[in-house]
Amino acid sequence: MSTHDHEHDHDHDHGPTDEATEEATEEARRDAERELRKRLALSQVRQYGDPVLRMRANEVNVFDAELERLVERMTALMHDAEGVGLAATQVGVARRFFVFEHDGVDGVLVNPVITKSGGEPDLDEEGCLSLGTVRVPVERATEVVIEGQDATGADIRYEFEGMPARIVQHELDHLDGVLILDRTDPASRKEALAKLRPRLLLSTR
Repeated sequence: MSTHDHEHDHDHDHGPTDEATEEATEEARRDAERELRKRLALSQVRQYGDPVLRMRANEVNVFDAELERLVERMTALMHDAEGVGLAATQVGVARRFFVFEHDGVDGVLVNPVITKSGGEPDLDEEGCLSLGTVRVPVERATEVVIEGQDATGADIRYEFEGMPARIVQHELDHLDGVLILDRTDPASRKEALAKLRPRLLLSTR
């Protein structure tokens, strides 16, 4: 009996159980594809120990097609890596810009500057695409006004509160060579470094 014959004989037998199995199989396939995309994306993000993560990025003076391509590539990487922000230094580019997502909309800030910050300081855990599974408590301003330019060089200004404010502060830190490890308390930093050192040793072999 061929596979085709077997399928033909049972065409009329498909029921809820078969449909549920097919849905579960499809969901498992999508999850596997998403995990693969995430791994591939993270392999292109510089990880703790890379010197570029400690560099202060240079101002962007040229707004051209190359910059727009970089922004598109970084935005795709951010989504594939399941992040909400990605700074240029995290992909080895020492230029002052980062991409981010806010309310389902992608954004970019070139030469960003926080011109005002306030609100009640908030202490919350943060993770980072360059630090694996490490999460540490970081205190941030809950309200910021941040100004800069878009990928074409046009001036832009955002007023953010809550999580979006935290995201842009985190990404701006990257452009100054600052990591969340530098902004957390000593005990959390020690614990995070204990997790990161084995990865650092493996990456240098």
